[in-house]
Amino acid sequence: MWTLVYIFFIILNAIAYFVPKNLKKSERYSTSIFAIMFGFITDEVLSLHLNLYGYFNQGFQWQGFLSSFMYFIPINILFLNYFPVNKGILIRAKYIFFWTFFSVLFEWLILQTEYLYYNGWKLWYSAMLYPFIFLILYMNLIVVRKLINIEKG
Repeated sequence: MWTLVYIFFIILNAIAYFVPKNLKKSERYSTSIFAIMFGFITDEVLSLHLNLYGYFNQGFQWQGFLSSFMYFIPINILFLNYFPVNKGILIRAKYIFFWTFFSVLFEWLILQTEYLYYNGWKLWYSAMLYPFIFLILYMNLIVVRKLINIEKG
């Protein structure tokens, strides 16, 4: 049943590839690398060291490693591509809430496929952390844009 997760990943990547882009290629590239590294570090600590959750079985799994690329990159691109940069704080908060809801729902669905398992982790932990994760992704985009502008001189 976990093949459904990969089908979703493929669809998600296709959407991220074909949607009109508001981000520059350099922004997509650098923020995607950050998102992957952020995800790997998080999984390293919470999954491999603390064994709070995992993919398929305990320990490193190539399928879980592959899924990091297939999930973190398109989510990062889609989230940042449509982030309401020039809108008020309430609109930004609603936008982050939408992505948090989507992420919690998706996490719950993949738990049903046994692709992901919990070993001490709770879904509500994820629900509490996702807003911060999305804020970190947005703050990273701000840093990337400042660095690009500095480079332009």
